[in-house]
Amino acid sequence: MRARRIAAPVFLAAAIALIPLSKTLAHHGDAGRYEETITTLSGTVVALQLINPHSLLIFDVVDEATGQSVRWQAEISNANGLARIGWTRDTLKPGDLVTMSGRVLKSGAPYINLSERSRLTRTDTCEELYYSGMIFGEPPDYPAPTCD
Repeated sequence: MRARRIAAPVFLAAAIALIPLSKTLAHHGDAGRYEETITTLSGTVVALQLINPHSLLIFDVVDEATGQSVRWQAEISNANGLARIGWTRDTLKPGDLVTMSGRVLKSGAPYINLSERSRLTRTDTCEELYYSGMIFGEPPDYPAPTCD
């Protein structure tokens, strides 16, 4: 009987201790979700959402085949990391033109990941706003986009 009284709290404590580990593993379980090739898109900013765990950039891209505007989402780093490199809610405003390179979803949904081998620039000035590794001070190991 005494063993049951001890076992239950020990089991409960062990289960609670493993919760953060399970969330950490689940959070980064996107293997196979994105194309390995890098896609470059240009579009017009609709909204910037500086949120955690990942900020979102909502933008419209004109589909070259149909001429229709398609609403895209770009997943960027977390709000705190972006703030460390100087981002504010005014860094990108509706109507700003942006060009980005990253990996798109394999499903074909209009969603691009800017966490690996990615860049985000202002289309009109070619100002580089973000590249993967920027928050940690790591220079990119891939070429910058060319601007006309």
